[in-house]
Amino acid sequence: MFDMIFGPSAEEKYGAPYLLAHRGDLHATLASAVPPEIIRLDHRLVGVESTTGGMQLGFANGASVEADAVIGADGVHSVLKKILFGEDTLNVTGRIAYRTIYPAARLNGFEMDECAKWWGKDRHIVMYYVKPDRSEVYFVTSQPEPAFGLESWSAEGDVDVLRAAFEGFHPTVQRVLAACPAVHKRVLVDRAPLEHWGEGRAVLLGDAAHPMTPYMAQGAAMAIEDAAVLSRCLEGVDRDGVAAALGRYEATRTERTARMQLTSRQNDWGKGVTATDWVYGYNAWTAPLAPTP
Repeated sequence: MFDMIFGPSAEEKYGAPYLLAHRGDLHATLASAVPPEIIRLDHRLVGVESTTGGMQLGFANGASVEADAVIGADGVHSVLKKILFGEDTLNVTGRIAYRTIYPAARLNGFEMDECAKWWGKDRHIVMYYVKPDRSEVYFVTSQPEPAFGLESWSAEGDVDVLRAAFEGFHPTVQRVLAACPAVHKRVLVDRAPLEHWGEGRAVLLGDAAHPMTPYMAQGAAMAIEDAAVLSRCLEGVDRDGVAAALGRYEATRTERTARMQLTSRQNDWGKGVTATDWVYGYNAWTAPLAPTP
């Protein structure tokens, strides 16, 4: 067992607290920072072309837009990635994540750990509260189930199958699973580090560039770091300097994200004494930027 202490001492060491947030709350916070008039729904990208003035984007609804740059932050099945580099094959791990959120009231007063990962020989479960008032419980598992290959955020799992998979685990796990009313299941995938993230004025960000298994809880963190570094590389850059700025962003981020992908794939993070400074001590606002290509 290895305890990661995320109290005042960690905040002092790393310059920020360790926060757990509901995905919906994080999404709402990020959306609130963006002027609503620049968000366009019902625009599925189907084509990108370079022009003398920038990049021309074509959408399935017939619309087209010209932009100075194209940032593909469109996930593991990125359309922009396919346009730039063609199709490839994801690494399908043969493992499944069962996950859910449910009211903590279903625990009938039982207090689980703030954040704990319970390990078995070939499976684990992570559980924590996801609301400031501890009113909701979240858990996610990883276990072998190679016959299931559906990539979906909405596929439902069988709670009884899940409970059977963790039979014999700690009583806390049994209590949390017994109170669970329903679960979803998703196949776990990742990809080997890409040789390149972009071309000219188009570049990938987040899972589009470096999808990883969730075992280190760093997928979204890497996307947020990407965005911070990208903004630094673009600061003060005119239209003619966009391509070089995007190249600088890629060069700054590839080594760190590749290390994160491959370390997470091993699924040893936190199983024993673990070096954490390289993960939590990184500051995307002050980290050295690569030279401009």
